[in-house]
Amino acid sequence: MQMFDLPAHRARVTPEKLALEDLADGTRYTYAELNERAARFAAATADHWGLQEGDRVAYLGHNRAEFFVMLFGCAKAGLVLVPLNWRLAVPELAGLIEDCAPKALIYGAEFTDAARELGARFGELQPVSLGKAEGTIRSYAADLDAVQPDLRPHPERSPDSIWYLLYTSGTTGKPKGVIQTFRMMLGNYMNIGLPVSLREDDVFLNVLPMFHTGGINLYCSAVMLVGGTVIVQRSFEPAEALRTLEQRCTVFFGVPAVYQMLLDHPDFSAEKLAGVRSWGCGGAALPLPVAERYLEAGISVRTGFGMTETGPTVFLTDEAHVRDKIGSVGRPQLLAEVRIVDRKGNDLPPGEPGELLIRGPGITPGYWNRPDATREAIEPDGWLHSGDVARCDADGYYFIVDRWKDMYISGGENVYPAEVEQVLHQHPAVAEVAVVGAPDTRWGEVGKAFLVARPGTSAPETDALRAWCRERLAGYKVPVHIQWVSALPRNALGKIQKQELRNAG
Repeated sequence: MQMFDLPAHRARVTPEKLALEDLADGTRYTYAELNERAARFAAATADHWGLQEGDRVAYLGHNRAEFFVMLFGCAKAGLVLVPLNWRLAVPELAGLIEDCAPKALIYGAEFTDAARELGARFGELQPVSLGKAEGTIRSYAADLDAVQPDLRPHPERSPDSIWYLLYTSGTTGKPKGVIQTFRMMLGNYMNIGLPVSLREDDVFLNVLPMFHTGGINLYCSAVMLVGGTVIVQRSFEPAEALRTLEQRCTVFFGVPAVYQMLLDHPDFSAEKLAGVRSWGCGGAALPLPVAERYLEAGISVRTGFGMTETGPTVFLTDEAHVRDKIGSVGRPQLLAEVRIVDRKGNDLPPGEPGELLIRGPGITPGYWNRPDATREAIEPDGWLHSGDVARCDADGYYFIVDRWKDMYISGGENVYPAEVEQVLHQHPAVAEVAVVGAPDTRWGEVGKAFLVARPGTSAPETDALRAWCRERLAGYKVPVHIQWVSALPRNALGKIQKQELRNAG
């Protein structure tokens, strides 16, 4: 199998079909136009930016349809795209650029100051503006307009060639660049596109950030493989998302925070969203009260699980069992093998929690310039250590219990914060919750809960809340410390950053 040129072949099969639309600026590309634009990008990188096969190209900007021009243009030219997390501070971005050494930095106008600072710091980094040229800064649009594109498919290339890098959040250490390949994209399509039954007439709204695998592959890349249409929202805005879903979309994927905000918006109406035939969720556990409210509204949200290192899809719940397997991430999909093992690597029986191992064509070859981290994460026989605690029930449905690193030991007993969080989520005064382990002289560690109050409610007294928990949890699982906060720290995908809570003491 070779890496094929997706826009070139799509331009041959369905040239006039709408591939992409940008809600912010109205940019629209048919598959023929997408192929031409990507070919112009590939030519411009060589003719104007002096890039050669294997060089890295960084992108700093919000979501836009043009992102996929860059992605497929890099595939045509044999370059490596590096989408940068726009939420990072300049010193953090500098660390990523130092790690992957890109030769060009394409940036949106909203990040002009950061791009100039990075350009001044890294002499070999060529800033390229999506706006106007200024001084030594080149204009992206002008450079693409000034070349002669080669519309033929790119030369044959291994499906395991490095296509793009996605940096992990780095909450437990230095961020690592996770290598992404064409084979991983195909594996993800088999694991998500087939069970969702994606088809050419599907219209998908993407609201997830494109520096994350979710924004690229759930479901954008899979939709484009089948010739559907991807609508791009610059950044998530609930009212605009609801209007677009109501008027145009057939499939949707979001993270729990997105589903919560849609549900809480006054324009939410299940009847108006009847045209959306499939709803997917991942990135974190969907709180049970949220899942139940969607079910009550007649919407079945199919939860799944994956990682940047897995392309990402590994698990997905089937439509028929959303209600009776609520809380599950479903079964392993077609091209994913999984195991649950103890700390010695022994397989565990159904019902026993242990570390989840994953193998298949969707697994990354490793981390950029980090053979040590690659060896630590991936066994010689291909099994990836997920770092997640999981269990499998008697019907073959999997549940993510927690992260290995989030588990703490209190008085010799393992405590999984996610279990405690699910209980606290059910309290009528609790809107959001995160539980971490805190040092304790007697028990080693005890639970500390950070809570956000639901609007219009009063926070209960600490002793009353502990008593409420004790009715539903074993005593050693009940948080000793309870702290009400205005908001929980989250990353761009909506995941709670527990390390920040631990550091806060």
